[in-house]
Amino acid sequence: MLKIHLVQPRRTGGCQCGAVRFAYTGQLGAPSLCHCRMCQKAFGSFGAALVDMTYSEFTWTRGEAAVFRSSSIVSRGFCRDCGTPLFMRDDGDPAIEIAVGTLDTPDDVPPFCKQSAVESKLSWFDTLHLLPAERMQDYRSPEEMESLRTLQHPDHDT
Repeated sequence: MLKIHLVQPRRTGGCQCGAVRFAYTGQLGAPSLCHCRMCQKAFGSFGAALVDMTYSEFTWTRGEAAVFRSSSIVSRGFCRDCGTPLFMRDDGDPAIEIAVGTLDTPDDVPPFCKQSAVESKLSWFDTLHLLPAERMQDYRSPEEMESLRTLQHPDHDT
């Protein structure tokens, strides 16, 4: 009898400057959006797209996140060099909730599970899809596009 072992892909990610990198080898939890006011402040945005990772299968591979206690039961991690928000974690939770945008392949992890803390959802959030869309080359000249050089760490381990 043939046995098939499904191997979970190794997920990697990190901050914008590359000072903090991580890897994960387990099964991802269900990605979701959080609209709580703490996530709005921590991410400087409408809230946060997060995905659960079992902490025992999670590893810091370069540096380590700085931590801020945002409430009596939640810690939030960020890069102390560039400020990138990296995670939130409830005290005693076996999972760490990683910011989807910090993954090297964030498009692979769409927030399909739920939206939480919707009582804090910003009134304009549900209309974002109505905004006109434009590519960067639509508003930057060819010369600007040619000279634009990102200082962001690449989306892979170096």
